[in-house]
Amino acid sequence: MQSEVTTLCYLEKDGQYLMLHRISKKNDVNKDKWIGVGGHCEDNESPEDCLLREVKEETGYTLTGFALRGVVTFVSGRGDFEYMFLYTADRWEGEPIPCTEGVLEWVDIEKVWQLNIWEGDKIFFRLIDEGAPFFSLKLVYDGNDVLKEAVLDGIPMELFDIIDENGKKTGLVKERGVAHRDGSRHETVHTWILRGNDRSGADILLQKRSSCKDSNPGCYDISSAGHMQAGDVPVPAALRELEEELGIRAEAEDLTFIGIHEGRFEAEFYGKPFRDCERANVYAYVKKIDENALTLQESEVESVRWMDLEECRKAVLDGSLPNCIYPDELDLVRRYVDRYRDSLG
Repeated sequence: MQSEVTTLCYLEKDGQYLMLHRISKKNDVNKDKWIGVGGHCEDNESPEDCLLREVKEETGYTLTGFALRGVVTFVSGRGDFEYMFLYTADRWEGEPIPCTEGVLEWVDIEKVWQLNIWEGDKIFFRLIDEGAPFFSLKLVYDGNDVLKEAVLDGIPMELFDIIDENGKKTGLVKERGVAHRDGSRHETVHTWILRGNDRSGADILLQKRSSCKDSNPGCYDISSAGHMQAGDVPVPAALRELEEELGIRAEAEDLTFIGIHEGRFEAEFYGKPFRDCERANVYAYVKKIDENALTLQESEVESVRWMDLEECRKAVLDGSLPNCIYPDELDLVRRYVDRYRDSLG
């Protein structure tokens, strides 16, 4: 598979991008998709030479102000392998012309996400919108336009299977930041670590989220929780999170499934929208632990503490405990404790 060098440019004005609906060419890897303008570098052209020529040919505009935002390594899975130089432009001159590659249309930036675009394009749109510095982004597809790998500056990105309201996979795979921007439903795993007491029947181990988390930094949360990556199944994912976050090496038989929880909220963190829509597989873990001997994952967990179940519920409801816990998920824990109180020790 031979690589090619291409350019892609998004002209921006008044909160809109100039989008090209690729409907004209046969055997086009972008057939029926919406993208920016650009094309393949010709002999002896620099990326900037190619950019200026392609924009002129496709739009009639001569760019007078543009910026290189990143390089995208694009692997379609169908034999297309490109190093794509990604630009945005905010100044140009000239008059528009019809495009032989498809139909040009100015589209509100927020509405671009609703068009038929490559799933990986949403990643670089997010990075551009967030003012990210120059980046290298690798996007690999499976040959059927399903994203299978995304790597940003050499670091793999988290990918989620998107599910419907019944928990069935839709076939879509989205990057974590994209899923949290558009509120796509995805799966998570929640494990509550419990020990018996003579008050409400149980203490629960709470983790305090790291101050650098992308959502709810510094808040108290479930003992161990995490997203299911694309292709994951629940129990191994829950065991992985226990070990990564707390250093607990558990076995499948150590977890008791206590229910499914549907959670949804919208907020803003670090000036960016965050829309969470998750279906959590909820487990209980009751083996004895020494909280002082846990190995906390610094990037995820600042500290842990035990708290009586009913005291926690009250503090969650009255807001006296900074937290991101759903009260109705505590109801699941309450029902489990009521049923198995004698076995909690």
